[in-house]
Amino acid sequence: MSAPFDTVSILNVPFINTTNTAFVHQLQQDINHHANRFVVTANPEILMYAREHPDYQQVLRQADYIAPDGIGVIQGAQILGTPLPERITGYDTLLELLKWGGQTHRRIFLLGAKPAVLKQVTATVQRDYPGIEIVGACDGYFDDEAAVAAQIVAAKPEMVFVATGFPKQEIFIAKYRQRYDALWMGVGGSFDVIAGAVKRAPQFWQKHHIEWLYRLIQEPSRFKRMLVLPRYLHLVKKIAKQKH
Repeated sequence: MSAPFDTVSILNVPFINTTNTAFVHQLQQDINHHANRFVVTANPEILMYAREHPDYQQVLRQADYIAPDGIGVIQGAQILGTPLPERITGYDTLLELLKWGGQTHRRIFLLGAKPAVLKQVTATVQRDYPGIEIVGACDGYFDDEAAVAAQIVAAKPEMVFVATGFPKQEIFIAKYRQRYDALWMGVGGSFDVIAGAVKRAPQFWQKHHIEWLYRLIQEPSRFKRMLVLPRYLHLVKKIAKQKH
């Protein structure tokens, strides 16, 4: 198949060069055609992890679409002289697909999060998107992944949302996606936000691209993870210099 989007490479990871609207539209078409698709929404943390773990880099290469989730990715593209139009977050994409799924009566499978969180997500999705059929749900605390994969195949979903965090979610999808043609997407901590267990940054913080700061204030334990960002930008600047 010919790729619907051009890509921009940042640290050897090809990001789709498109808008939120065009991306969601493409995913809807893929689902209508029962195409097998693997979606990754990647931020600088994922990029740096992939750089240090070649096996994970290989997993990312198997994805059909890698979306720029995080202002750091947009800044990186800018520094490299190959700008991307906008940030495409996993959370927003998930909500758009749920909204559309509710209107068009789609079948979804939810995998990940703590049992209590998953229960809340299921209730929230059923309440807010009544047209959606949740054909299966399994929390993130499983030992037998083959059994979970078999459960997904038996449920015949059109969309599979995996919220077990990177690199686990992408490795799982890459391993099992070929068993059933659906949209397979890693959505990180999105279930926690839908369940209300974690607050998403208010519009002001999002608009000014300081969502990361809001999350840091909410969860100071993230500080060590945040240190990846300056390291990443330094690396991208170095690569940009070498190019010129």
